[in-house]
Amino acid sequence: MPALNEEGRIGPVIRSARDTLPGAEVVVVNDASTDGTLREALAAGATVLPHAVNMGYGASLETAYVYAMRQGARLLVQMDGDGQHPARELPRLAAPILDGTADIVLGSRYARRGASPRTPPIRRAGQKFFAFLLRILTGRRFTDPTSGFQALGPRAICFFSSGVFPCDYPDADVLLMAHLAGLRIEEVPVEMLERAGGTSMHAGWKPLYYGAKMLLSLFVVLLNYGVWRARRARIG
Repeated sequence: MPALNEEGRIGPVIRSARDTLPGAEVVVVNDASTDGTLREALAAGATVLPHAVNMGYGASLETAYVYAMRQGARLLVQMDGDGQHPARELPRLAAPILDGTADIVLGSRYARRGASPRTPPIRRAGQKFFAFLLRILTGRRFTDPTSGFQALGPRAICFFSSGVFPCDYPDADVLLMAHLAGLRIEEVPVEMLERAGGTSMHAGWKPLYYGAKMLLSLFVVLLNYGVWRARRARIG
């Protein structure tokens, strides 16, 4: 769980995760919170990995991936600490990893029947746009490419711990990287809830920055892949 100023929310999320997966280690990456997030996470029984300075959502995830790799984890499930991701959905995300049919499982709030959380129009438009780009670039249809509710197997944990993971807004670019690296990606329907409070990382003008950054990041991923293919062809 990456966490930034989630006091009042992180504790119940940790306890629900521990109740759902009793044998799992719950890890919180505290991204230099200035409130009681650290104290609350420790009180709820989580292992806390602290950042001395705020490094961002992507860097927090990478910290967790490196920790999981060093621990020899065979399964990592990531969820937000703000209450949007119900712990009861964790077994659904974990199942394809445990069955050996996927390396990455993406939880989609739009692939299930019934109501989904209310999404601001500009953000929903961005989700659909980048889903469209991914379909062109990968031939795969993803209904929720910005979902942070995911499960990773050993191959994905190792790949994302190798220094390729972006420190800021890791979404469509990560899925493209994973696809080009040959990782098996599966999308499963999950329930998501409204944020229980606090400030979203997509608040204000951030969606505009996100859009520009993601377009550039997708271009860089494709460029790096093209360079790698060219070098491999020369060596071969």
